Amino acid sequence: MNNTDRKIVNFLRHSGRATVTEISENLGISRATVKARMEKLSADGEILGYSVVLKSDSQTHAIRGLMMIEIAGMASDAIVRRLSGYAEVLAIHSTNGRWDLIVELGTETLEEFDKLLGFIRQIKEIKSSETSLLLSTKKQNTIVRD
Repeated sequence: MNNTDRKIVNFLRHSGRATVTEISENLGISRATVKARMEKLSADGEILGYSVVLKSDSQTHAIRGLMMIEIAGMASDAIVRRLSGYAEVLAIHSTNGRWDLIVELGTETLEEFDKLLGFIRQIKEIKSSETSLLLSTKKQNTIVRD
């Protein structure tokens, strides 16, 4: 991605419904360049899709948290498959450092959240974990694949 691409993507993050003409006028880039760059970014897989974020989407789960997981041995794929079976598991990220996975969790109540943590902690290949509740979200980007 070059500087022009980054400007276009940044503009779209804040105005996802903007037309090519609006992007062109706001960024001082020709309409043809904006159109060509957006098509290339989509073709290259840099832009995966466009979405609408509704107020209700951000309030779906009253209790949200991140669970960092350290896995014993080579059981990462099995853990991911198992965690994927829980509807309350919103996303699973592999990572480096102390933790092998970071899992985003969402439930309606603290009791449900506690029960979910109990189920996950019973998975024998999980060596250790640490969970943090998310108190508020200051910025959120939503990516939807076509």
